[in-house]
Amino acid sequence: MGVRCVAIGSCGRGKIDTGVVWMAFRGCGAAAAVLALLSAAIALYGPPLHAVIQRAFSLHKAHSTKDMENLFQLVRNIVPALTSKKHKGQDGRIGIVGGCQEYTGAPYFAGISALKVGADLTHVFCTREAAPVIKSYSPELIVHPVLDSSNALQEVEKWLPRLHALVVGPGLGRDDFLLNNVMNILEATKARDIPIIIDADGLWLIAQLPALIHGYQKAILTPNRVEFSRLWEAVLTGPVDTKDHSGSVLKLSQALGNITVVQKGEHDLISDGWQVLVCSQEGSSRRCGGQGDLLSGSLGVMAHWALLAGREKTNGSNPLLVAAWGACTLTRECNHQAFQKYGRSTTTTDMIAEVGTAFSKLFKT
Repeated sequence: MGVRCVAIGSCGRGKIDTGVVWMAFRGCGAAAAVLALLSAAIALYGPPLHAVIQRAFSLHKAHSTKDMENLFQLVRNIVPALTSKKHKGQDGRIGIVGGCQEYTGAPYFAGISALKVGADLTHVFCTREAAPVIKSYSPELIVHPVLDSSNALQEVEKWLPRLHALVVGPGLGRDDFLLNNVMNILEATKARDIPIIIDADGLWLIAQLPALIHGYQKAILTPNRVEFSRLWEAVLTGPVDTKDHSGSVLKLSQALGNITVVQKGEHDLISDGWQVLVCSQEGSSRRCGGQGDLLSGSLGVMAHWALLAGREKTNGSNPLLVAAWGACTLTRECNHQAFQKYGRSTTTTDMIAEVGTAFSKLFKT
């Protein structure tokens, strides 16, 4: 019958560890044989059958054209309709925590990207020295020069009830005083059950204190390869498996309590510890700084939309996985469109200018 099953075993928390499940159909009994094997494993370890199958096959099978169209449709499902009946702020009030003397561009890129994608208001919580510079970039951003103050937590807490998502890390730097303030802000944000997207030096903070975010199901981490390795070393033993990128991102998510991890790279890999989505939308070979800020700002908005829409609109899938795949796809399309115009001289500013047309091309209903 040609059925081959490899490396199904238990992981450390009583769940099935997928490894590889591969079927070559040569007869009508193949599927039944595999289901019987999975059912036996489930009897011992417990996860629902559909979850095991979905988790196994999403890891090792490239998305088909139909799969891709389904993902696009799920993103379209979470995008709120534009209507005159809404009030300002209803489609997203996003906070950005970051911006210091050295790094003022990153929080601007994240904040303006959130607005371009469709948020109504963006607040930037930065240091006092960074505030005038960030304000000078655009009048669209609401800038709070509080991050390096002794009462930073109290100043940010005033605004948390109004925010739908918080993006932490763009232009943050690694000053100990700032990081301590951000640590307290993260705790306060979790207490209010607000989605948190963590990037850049926010990830460096998490690598020092993984418990700060462990198990918080509304957190999304967006590491590049270097940041991913740093997180891996902080929470797992041994080196990253460079031959199994999908398996590695899945394991890191599991080790962090099944929070959503977006590993940026040649292909973006997105996992909640149960399944892995691959974003392979065409981008370009241009690697200028700031593209991660475009992603994190976009993701802040889409995370809010996805959680608001709920699993009913995402066909039962984790809404944050759908949001992350949508934001990755959009960022890559912006990169691609800008590169077609400017080639080697393309910058993130050029990419942000493409958000509107890229969004309409990908997700217009």
